[in-house]
Amino acid sequence: MDYKQIEQKARTRKKVWNTITYIFLAFWGVIVLFPFYWMLLTSVKSYGAYNSEYIPKFYTLSPTLQNYVDAFSAVSLGRYLMNTVIFTVVTTAAMMIVITLAAFAFARLEFRGKNTVFLLFLSLMMIPNELVIITNFVTITNLDLRNSFPGLILPSITSVFYIYLLKENFEQVPDSLYFAAKVDGTSDLKYLLKVLVPISRPTLITIAILKIIECWNSYVWPRLITDDERYFLVSNGIQEIRENGFGRENIPAMMAAVVVISVPLIILFLAFRNKIMAGVSRGGLKG
Repeated sequence: MDYKQIEQKARTRKKVWNTITYIFLAFWGVIVLFPFYWMLLTSVKSYGAYNSEYIPKFYTLSPTLQNYVDAFSAVSLGRYLMNTVIFTVVTTAAMMIVITLAAFAFARLEFRGKNTVFLLFLSLMMIPNELVIITNFVTITNLDLRNSFPGLILPSITSVFYIYLLKENFEQVPDSLYFAAKVDGTSDLKYLLKVLVPISRPTLITIAILKIIECWNSYVWPRLITDDERYFLVSNGIQEIRENGFGRENIPAMMAAVVVISVPLIILFLAFRNKIMAGVSRGGLKG
């Protein structure tokens, strides 16, 4: 068998393998995307058409946007969205400041007991979230911050994992660059803002996006700390919509509200998916 025949067989095997891979990925993509398609489809079906389907149909010949009108008129969905935007923006901005300063301290500053303190920080990741929620609830209640934005925001303005991820990123920058900046009389804060932050921008963007998604989907803590509808977030508003808005049977209107709530996150992820992947991969590299 000559070289051309071997090369031809190798190309054939590669094409067959690629075809199988693409078929599998396409099949898996359909499975993953089907719930979103079903959510969108149900949201444009009328209440009567949906309830008249003894066998669910995968299409509709008479789509309607009335469910979306009801989503904003029957309940305070607009207020829930505004509350969530305020909560998400303020929490993410505050957390980015806190974790950036903390990561810089652990990565570049020298102080007694630094490694011990950082080890204690990492050990906090081993504590179940339920215990932290109980402690935070008692603290916020004692401070009389229930049913308020500070009560919603304060427990979420730091993250041990994000501090660790950013610290690893900062440590990738050569020490010689830091010492050269110090020789030139650059302050630590100026070095952080002018050097480390621009270099670590992909990771910072990734952390910010992940935090936005986390805040937008937050459910347990807002549900626990607020019982005033004026401070409900969209995740808690869904339950309010189901109980006091459309009723338990009006599934199309519920799906319309879920679509409205989900679209901002989907757009955010699609717009920044490349930066998310770049930031995560960069954070996993060392040296």
